[in-house]
Amino acid sequence: MLEGWCRHLGRWVHYIFLVYLVIWSFVVGGALISACGLAAHAIAPAVSLKMWGIVHSLAAVMVVAAAGYASFERLMKLFIGIMFAALVGSACWMAPLDMAGGAMLAADVPEGGIGYLLGVIGGVGGSVTLLSYGYWMRECEWHGRRWLRVVRIDLGVAYVLTGLFGVAVVVLAARTLHAGGVVVEGSDSVLRMAAMLDSVFGSAGRWAFLIGFWGAVSTSMLGVWQGVPYLFCDFVSLMKNDTPERRAEVVSTRSPWYRGYLLWLALAPISLLFFDRPVAVVVAYSILGALFMPFLAATLLYLGFRNMKADASYRNPWPSVAGLASCLVLFGYLAIRQLAAWL
Repeated sequence: MLEGWCRHLGRWVHYIFLVYLVIWSFVVGGALISACGLAAHAIAPAVSLKMWGIVHSLAAVMVVAAAGYASFERLMKLFIGIMFAALVGSACWMAPLDMAGGAMLAADVPEGGIGYLLGVIGGVGGSVTLLSYGYWMRECEWHGRRWLRVVRIDLGVAYVLTGLFGVAVVVLAARTLHAGGVVVEGSDSVLRMAAMLDSVFGSAGRWAFLIGFWGAVSTSMLGVWQGVPYLFCDFVSLMKNDTPERRAEVVSTRSPWYRGYLLWLALAPISLLFFDRPVAVVVAYSILGALFMPFLAATLLYLGFRNMKADASYRNPWPSVAGLASCLVLFGYLAIRQLAAWL
């Protein structure tokens, strides 16, 4: 993707994306440090949220710097398994109670809720971190056309599971926080949600939620800390027109460029902990991340149509093209709705 941008888009786009990436990295770093502190503080409140956030950030740096890709992948699978089993299991556990009571959940965008909707899209649907997948493909040595089908299946399964996880979190929040009239504003919201689950399912439900929540934010931090420095290193190398050999040296977990950006991600955003608004920081990051989605969809469509003469086996099929166009329509609708609210 970065190669396509550098080859076919104007230089001004490169600089805009580079500035966006640095700002986004600062905000996402603060959000993930806050979220990890929030989750760990809910499990062990004797240690402050700030201290837990700093501990998680430094631990993630050590894991990424010391472990190879294979160890990173195994650790991610373990955490994702814990997260998925705990949170989706809790939501499924609650479903029979909803059906027995005849409860129905209605989906709608409330007045002034577009920012939160964008937060859901950015937090669950993906952001700049989507581009990290290409580097993980490289680590797995998935090269050439013969891996294209495997990649599509891999991504398809990943997004089905991500969708189920997102629905589970929304269901849990709707049946506990929303039903109780609780507004998510501070670190106590996680504890209140866990307490409500405890009243329904007992201590097992409470701990399942807390451990699942911790697994979710921990995997997010590890994924960002490991994947995003690749993007910065590769984009800078491409903008400098480095030779393939020099580019391979720069885009490596051992390069000073990679480790320098890893430290930027892990240390600079710690200052946001003293903002004392952990939920607001997470929402801000999610909204900022969601704004990347229409840019990605538009450039994928442009590059796809621009290279229609390319080998047909590499082209996006029409369902994918329709999905990218739908992404632009969705964001256009949200933009119009927000402008109408301001006017």
